[in-house]
Amino acid sequence: MVIFDANVILRLVLQDNPAMVEEAKKRLSQDICFIPVEVVAEIVYVLSRVYGVERTVVAQTLTDVASVKNVTFAQQHVVLHALRVYASTAFDFVDCLLAGYAEEDQYTIFTFDKKLRKYLKDKTIPR
Repeated sequence: MVIFDANVILRLVLQDNPAMVEEAKKRLSQDICFIPVEVVAEIVYVLSRVYGVERTVVAQTLTDVASVKNVTFAQQHVVLHALRVYASTAFDFVDCLLAGYAEEDQYTIFTFDKKLRKYLKDKTIPR
């Protein structure tokens, strides 16, 4: 298993450097690609803040990446949930991950963030 960093996934998504895209595709065809949660967060940040990609497109793009045969995200169920929250709210991605942990794994989230507390309180979370 090989950890792909954000730049590799970004090249695949953005298709902005043909040589790197081909090298990344070759490795992806040979290896299992593991993407840590931190790398997903960096990709979300770069796509949305640097490239100005809309939140719904960022979420769908990374959901599509997660569906690639040789790709595995760390905490995939939480990340996919966080991407859905990201697409439908104004929360930063880390808050979306916290919502994913709360809603998918029933963690209790302790936060002073009023908007996140309200969002989580409005959800049905077993205690």
